[in-house]
Amino acid sequence: MLDPENIRSPVSVSARLPRTWDFMETLFVALLADGAFMLTSGLALTFMLVTYEGAGSLSPAQLRSLWLQGNWQGAAIIVGCVPAIGVVWIAVRKAGRDFAEYLALNWPSPGEIVRAFAIMVIIMAVEHVARRYVGADPGTGHYRIVNGPGGLLILLIAGCIAGPIMEEFVVRGFVFRGWSESFVGPIGALVLTSAVWALNHTQYGRYDRLWIFVWGLALGHFRWRTNSTWLPVMVHSAINTYIFFSLGAYT
Repeated sequence: MLDPENIRSPVSVSARLPRTWDFMETLFVALLADGAFMLTSGLALTFMLVTYEGAGSLSPAQLRSLWLQGNWQGAAIIVGCVPAIGVVWIAVRKAGRDFAEYLALNWPSPGEIVRAFAIMVIIMAVEHVARRYVGADPGTGHYRIVNGPGGLLILLIAGCIAGPIMEEFVVRGFVFRGWSESFVGPIGALVLTSAVWALNHTQYGRYDRLWIFVWGLALGHFRWRTNSTWLPVMVHSAINTYIFFSLGAYT
C-alpha cells in the first residue's frame, strides 16, 4: 500500500524547480529594485540634509544646490545600491537559482577584457568628437562640489564602484537574463535594456541619453557575447572614472 505522506504532488515539485522570471515578472522586479534605490537614497539624502548644521536657515534654492553636490549624491547612491541589489537577490533565490549563475557573474578572459576596452576607447573617441561638433554639455558640473578630499572619495566610490555594480547587476545581469530568455530574445533584450537604462537617466538631456543608449548597446553586447556581467561592470566603471576625472577641478 502506498503511503500518502510519501506521495509528492507534481505541482509542489514543479514549483520548486529552478526557473527564469518571464518578461513581465522581470520588469516588475526591476521596478521594485529601482524603487528601493530611489526610496532609500532619497531618505538617506534627506536625513543628511536635515541633520546638516545650519540647514534650517538655508533658502529652498540653497538646499537644492546642497542636494546636488557630489559628496551628498555619492553618499546617497552608496546607501541606495544595497537594497536595490537585495531586491534582485531575493527574486533570484525565489526562482530557485544561484545568484552568481543567474546574473552571469563569470570572470571574463583577458582577451575579452582587451577587446571590450578597445571598443570602449573607440566609442569614447567618437562621442568626444560628436560633442565638440554639436557643443553639447553633459551637465555634470554640480558633481565638482565635494567639500574636500573626503567628499571626493565618497563620490568616486559611488560613481565608479557602487553605481556601476548595482546598475549592471540589475540591468545587464538580472533584466537581460529574464528578457533574453523571453519572447523578445537576446537581441530584443539588448535593445530594450539599453533603452530603459537610457530613459531612466532622467537627470540628463536627450542628447546625453542618446549616448547612454549607445553605451547600453555596447555593454549589453559584452554581456551577451561573453556571458559575463563583470565585464560590463568593469567597462562601466572605467567610463565613469574617465568622466569624473575629466570634469575639472573639484572644490
